[in-house]
Amino acid sequence: MLHPSYTDLMKVVNSEVEQGDTPVVNSRYSIVMATAKRARQIIAGGAAVTPQQASKPLSTAVAELNEGKIKILPETEEADEESETGTEAEEI
Repeated sequence: MLHPSYTDLMKVVNSEVEQGDTPVVNSRYSIVMATAKRARQIIAGGAAVTPQQASKPLSTAVAELNEGKIKILPETEEADEESETGTEAEEI
């Protein structure tokens, strides 16, 4: 069983969205894609931003997301940021 659950992670990610605005994440697929992307960043040598030591990169990515240490950007913002800087955004 996953700890935390998908719904818990979705609440954490969407906690900063004001009422009436479109949520950043509205499906399990979005959560899975974001954590997988962060896990790949950790595997590639990215430093973990959580003090919790997990044995696997995916566990670390889920912990970071649950603690609110990383932020998921909507695709439009991510594409804009990449075009401005020429590199991938730090946020997921």
